[in-house]
Amino acid sequence: MQNRRSMIGLFAMLSIATLTSTAQAQGRRQAAPGKEPPHPPKVGQEAPDFELMNQEGEVVSLKALTEKSPVVMLVLRGWPGKQCPMCSRQVGEFLSKKAALKDVQVVMIYPGPAELLEMHAKEFQGNKTFPSNYHFVLDPDYKFTNAWGLRWDAPRETAYPSTFVVDQNQKIVFGKTVISHGDRADVATVVAKLP
Repeated sequence: MQNRRSMIGLFAMLSIATLTSTAQAQGRRQAAPGKEPPHPPKVGQEAPDFELMNQEGEVVSLKALTEKSPVVMLVLRGWPGKQCPMCSRQVGEFLSKKAALKDVQVVMIYPGPAELLEMHAKEFQGNKTFPSNYHFVLDPDYKFTNAWGLRWDAPRETAYPSTFVVDQNQKIVFGKTVISHGDRADVATVVAKLP
């Protein structure tokens, strides 16, 4: 009887370890909770305007972009102490499917502490070339992230990864915010939600 209990206990521990390592490998590790859960604008609400600068020092505003076309917004984790591999994967997918997004503006928001943020953003961008309808902007000291209720205030975190589609009336028609590093909206999901 004792051996059977020991075997069941060992099996349970191995099962938990396997599930944990599988979730981590898939980018879904249990992340530290923030001081408060995300509370982004909801579908159907007007998207709050923002003005953020790109790496060339140009101001990019949501209002100006929605005058051109619908807008897809990717809120990245930015610089939580290292470059986020899930952010790199998501940006890579959106770049590889740029033909499907040629009629919209795509904004990628890179948040973090202002000190050295530009340097980290250049490192993240690396040799990626963005089409003219893609805008890679910085969010120093979380101005945008806080305004949109996306601040993930926990060790080694910056913002809750999020994806939004905003129509030309500046209404949010799709939104997905995750409380992990993975499980982000993919291009197919976003294209299906475009107005």
